[in-house]
Amino acid sequence: MRKVSIQTRYERLAAEIESVCREAGRDPDEVVFVAVSKTVGPDEVAQAAAAGACNFGENRPEGLLEKQPLFSNAAWHFIGNIQSRRIGDIVAHADIVHSLYQQRHADKIDAAARAAGKVQDVLLEVNVSGEASKSGLAPDAVEPMLAHCLALPGLRVRGLMTMAPQGDLQRAKASFGGLRELRDRLKSAHPECDDPAFMHDLSMGMSEDWREGIAAGATIVRIGRAVFDDAFE
Repeated sequence: MRKVSIQTRYERLAAEIESVCREAGRDPDEVVFVAVSKTVGPDEVAQAAAAGACNFGENRPEGLLEKQPLFSNAAWHFIGNIQSRRIGDIVAHADIVHSLYQQRHADKIDAAARAAGKVQDVLLEVNVSGEASKSGLAPDAVEPMLAHCLALPGLRVRGLMTMAPQGDLQRAKASFGGLRELRDRLKSAHPECDDPAFMHDLSMGMSEDWREGIAAGATIVRIGRAVFDDAFE
């Protein structure tokens, strides 16, 4: 069977994302399509970029260090587990960090960002489903973490991120709806934050459940295998 190229898969997904947005009554420009390139090399990134990809996601600092300098015109999203010793590398190469949920990491990102002369965009990771296998803040722990981050001048909290339970689209819908409701409550609780980017973003939806994410209000979807894995259908 003839393989479908990365370029074709990306173009098809981009068109489908636009269609799903319109079906949900949403402006497609509201949704950022992140091509999660964590399992591929620069050649595959180049193929996706040729198709129009301008946002890429990595879950390891090594991936950022390898690829971001080669594609510096793209926006790079760090979506993996944060290691204290690699925070300097992450801040130096990531436009936005999706996976912040520990105060000690917030403090270190703040220090690294200020030393680099930047403000680091971050999302707070929330374990909406309560699964023991997933990292992130419990929903009732997000407000204290947000208050801590708001006091750090090197951080800008852009919103929230979650990962839904795999293989169950109904539970995914519930998780995504819960994240949206939490975001809305937090935004309303901080009217003093007049930055339009504050609590604007919801990063939710991956290769299996991005459609449910968009229907629930996602502003960022993280799609890897459906772009880069020829076996994914």
